[in-house]
Amino acid sequence: MNLVSTLGIDLAKSSFSLHGVNANGEVVLRRSLSRAKLSEIVAQLPPCLIGMEACSGAHEWARRFSACGHTVKLMAAKFVAPYRKSGKNDGNDAEAICEAVARPNMRFVPVKSLEQQSDLTLHRVRQGFVEERTSTLNRLRGLLTEFGHVLPLRSIEVRRQVPQLLGKLPARVAACAQDLLAHAARLEAKILEYEHEIRAHVRSNALAQRAQTRMGIGPVTASALVATVGNGRDFHNGRQFAAWLGLVPRQYSTGGKTRLGHITKRGDPYLRTLLVMGARSVLQRAARETDPLSRWALALQQRRGYHRACVAVAAKNARVAWALLAKEAAAA
Repeated sequence: MNLVSTLGIDLAKSSFSLHGVNANGEVVLRRSLSRAKLSEIVAQLPPCLIGMEACSGAHEWARRFSACGHTVKLMAAKFVAPYRKSGKNDGNDAEAICEAVARPNMRFVPVKSLEQQSDLTLHRVRQGFVEERTSTLNRLRGLLTEFGHVLPLRSIEVRRQVPQLLGKLPARVAACAQDLLAHAARLEAKILEYEHEIRAHVRSNALAQRAQTRMGIGPVTASALVATVGNGRDFHNGRQFAAWLGLVPRQYSTGGKTRLGHITKRGDPYLRTLLVMGARSVLQRAARETDPLSRWALALQQRRGYHRACVAVAAKNARVAWALLAKEAAAA
């Protein structure tokens, strides 16, 4: 009975802590390993349940361990923390992971395939370019404000008005403004390049095409959905998926009284942001549409306000998107 049946691994950059127990819950393995030895040691173990926190490199390790015949589960770090019995160190973290992964009601993070991670890389790099473009234009607006030229927030207006102001600025300031404008233009070109690649991937992916049929879900959101959750079968229903994204109200209930607050904002912030942005587009065009979603969104906006309506539409789209992905997978 000294065989490892459940193993907790605390991932790090170069030193990894392992904590393994047998079927009776007795500790049979507790040691630290270097990165080079981790794969070798885990491959020698009999097939067992392996738990890890969902962090950098976790999905790659999960794929490697799964190829060795192990059952690998990833968990959010905040769900593991309550199982830590004493001070925080690598050994205690591995023990807490080993304890948490065996709990029957634990919530797990879906393990991403190599293709999913590759697709998400496109999204991360594109989003980085978007943030850098916004930062560059804001820096340009701030510099011109120092010389009495206050520009509007819209990026298209900044790019249109700056060339007209160059002649009114000192030569060195004008040269700096031109450099910033040129840098923003290069970033814009890279953003469009990545968007074209994402759209091309969506055209060849049946799941992404199915998700895109929902109003408020465009190619970028559809690609991010499939890259993040695949066919959605790791969730039991649409509400669980919406809760995983943090689009459901936070609950403060006690003594039989139910109190609902703001949304939890748990889960993937990038995917949640895309869904909310898609919901804004639904509300913007709702007055010109007659479909049920637009009528429902307008009525909700009148009762609860614009921002709550956006979140509600995003939550509804998340549930519908899960159904579209899960049914497509079931049909296949």
